[in-house]
Amino acid sequence: MNALQQLQDWYFAQCNGDWEHRYGVTISTLDNPGWTLEVDLTNTCLSEKPFATLTNDSDHSQNWIHCSIRDGKFVGACGPRKLEAVIEIFLVWVAES
Repeated sequence: MNALQQLQDWYFAQCNGDWEHRYGVTISTLDNPGWTLEVDLTNTCLSEKPFATLTNDSDHSQNWIHCSIRDGKFVGACGPRKLEAVIEIFLVWVAES
């Protein structure tokens, strides 16, 4: 199963008739260029789970990645060809015991 399918499954598993009306997952573009992934962790089993901020600036123009927890959300930002990598970082964190 690919990363997008796994993200869809995680999102659907959170949907309980209430959560999806107030929280969710947002993927958007940046103007530098790049992507952002925001996953609201409120009322999920991940809301208190620690996450070590990840920064990879090996190639500032295309291959950079920043992931952290901010304001109860997993926030990933990345270069234009790294969206799948950010989704995978989120999914690995979800799967960790």
